[in-house]
Amino acid sequence: MQIDRKLRPSSASLARVARRAALTRRAALTRRPVLTSRAALTALTALTALTVLTPAPALAASAAFELPPLVSPASTEHHVGKLVWADLVTTDVDAAKTFYAALFGWTYRDISGQKDFVIAFVNDRPVAGMIRRELPKGEQRRPAWLPFLAVRDVAQAAQIIQARGGKELAVEHNYPQRGRQAVFADPQGAVFAVLASSAGDPPDVLAAPGEWIWSSLMTVDPDTDAAFYQRVFGYEVYDLPADNAPGTPAAQHLVLSSGEYARGSANSFPAGRLGHPHWLNFVRVADAAATAAKAVSLGGQVLSEPHLDRHGGRIAILADPAGARFGVMEWTENDSGEAAK
Repeated sequence: MQIDRKLRPSSASLARVARRAALTRRAALTRRPVLTSRAALTALTALTALTVLTPAPALAASAAFELPPLVSPASTEHHVGKLVWADLVTTDVDAAKTFYAALFGWTYRDISGQKDFVIAFVNDRPVAGMIRRELPKGEQRRPAWLPFLAVRDVAQAAQIIQARGGKELAVEHNYPQRGRQAVFADPQGAVFAVLASSAGDPPDVLAAPGEWIWSSLMTVDPDTDAAFYQRVFGYEVYDLPADNAPGTPAAQHLVLSSGEYARGSANSFPAGRLGHPHWLNFVRVADAAATAAKAVSLGGQVLSEPHLDRHGGRIAILADPAGARFGVMEWTENDSGEAAK
């Protein structure tokens, strides 16, 4: 599959994307840093040692209830390719609620008639769902976060995905207030969902602490995967210079951009450390080091210690007590300015 690169190398072009966004948007720049440090990439590889819980059956089983709109009041904003939601598929929703409430200040609302599904909120804005799914006897899988990327038309996206070698894991379903959504695996096996919001997408402003800010794809073939997602979401793809240890093969870091905003990245595994392709989603926090320490005190783990990302901000990779992996990113207005330089 041929990838349509914007420019190679394209660091200067990517900076222009950030600068244009800064000039044309009233709110803070949402161009986000790419997870590219060697320590973080090594930690990401370790995340794939266990098979994750498959989200499709859990979502299909929950099709009878209603979900809240992404945006209230409704808007006309649509940002194709943006990370707008995530669902946690886990064996213990109550334990997950306790952990993430203490870590991010999330509050929760139950879905009427559904004891196995709750919605998490930040400042009265819905940000995530939590779904309970029991493991079949004898299976060893870990909980996982499922990212939802915005589209305008789920059926059209599904057609492109399957024509390009992706697989449908949960069929398209409509929730009147939320919109239409479906779950897929890309050709290399990374699982993701698409969502056509009926109330519009969250605005392109800097995510508040406790909200999703970035999603990073780790894959064995970034070129092929970036080309796939480019066809699905219409991304512009930008190369970033490799950040490699001396004597090691060059790693690939491709930024996926739409609407003059960087939405995510496709990254190669470190040399000799191949794993199963997957998405890792990041929550914005005020202090990455303090959040990592708090996660440990709550029974979680630090998989990659807090460190400065070369594009600004500090990042860490964590796991909740049940093993679900996620990232945290410390990102400020100053970081946004530095990223655009």
